[in-house]
Amino acid sequence: MRARGVHGGKSRRADTEDGHGELTAVQAALAAEHAAVYGYGVVGGRIAGDRRKEAQAAYDGHRARRDALRRLVRDLGGTPRAAAAAYELPFPVPDAAAALRLAAELEDRLAAVYADLVRAGGPARRTEAAAALREAAVRSVRWRGSGVAFPGLVERAAAAAPSGDASASAGAL
Repeated sequence: MRARGVHGGKSRRADTEDGHGELTAVQAALAAEHAAVYGYGVVGGRIAGDRRKEAQAAYDGHRARRDALRRLVRDLGGTPRAAAAAYELPFPVPDAAAALRLAAELEDRLAAVYADLVRAGGPARRTEAAAALREAAVRSVRWRGSGVAFPGLVERAAAAAPSGDASASAGAL
């Protein structure tokens, strides 16, 4: 879900100043929001009661953020990435307990992407990305029941560790 841009010979600062790094990070956030919208469709289908209302609110919030990111990509001169037809879930989601874990995982991954956007964005974008990171971290805590010290960095550490997983595909959550 995270953007991994190729910076070539340019410094990261030059990349951000010319907008390329920012556009890459915004596109990554858009892709993550597409995945979250899909994932919350699965979550909402597996839980009931008040938690379902919470999932609906998260779904609506992610749709709104996705739409805003589409506009932002256009404003930055890019073409918004389209959503995949389907996404591979990180684990089976047969019941409500698994749906809660999925919701927390979605928010953790979003926090990581927004942490990247905080780094890559200009001042206005940083503020928006920090707010999105905070919202994802709060939602993750609500779904999981506990939090982490530095939201958005846990995903980065997990991605750096060797794993037996196949390489991440564009259609993976």
